[in-house]
Amino acid sequence: MRTGVAGLVALMVICGCAASTSADVYSRNDVRKAWSVEYGSVVDLGDVVIEGERSQLGRIGGGFIGYELGRTVGSGSGRSIAGAVGAVAGAVAGQATEERLTREKGLQITVELDKGGNVAIVQAADEKFVVGERVKVLRRGDGAARVTLS
Repeated sequence: MRTGVAGLVALMVICGCAASTSADVYSRNDVRKAWSVEYGSVVDLGDVVIEGERSQLGRIGGGFIGYELGRTVGSGSGRSIAGAVGAVAGAVAGQATEERLTREKGLQITVELDKGGNVAIVQAADEKFVVGERVKVLRRGDGAARVTLS
């Protein structure tokens, strides 16, 4: 029972820690900063998969759950060995699970800019775009960019 509750809590924390790649979501660090704006037209769209998070949380949570489950096997020193093996297996599984749970569908949007040149930006596929559609490209000084409807 205790292991099941710990697993549920770890899963909830892992899912809640994923950063958004949506064009409509801004982190606290992005607020009150200037973004340059360019206009253009979408010339190409491609579906992509945005890799999920691989934090220490998935590894530690999985290791803890694996340790607790491993210790339910055997007795004496065999129980300790099973716990250690379970911890390693759980850590690997926990990190893989976190990556899968936080993975998301994305779009590679290629925009022909009105000023000349093309730019390709990858972001979450939470907004529909159509080839030929007018869009805004927002760029930050560090190279981060996003595409929004014009």
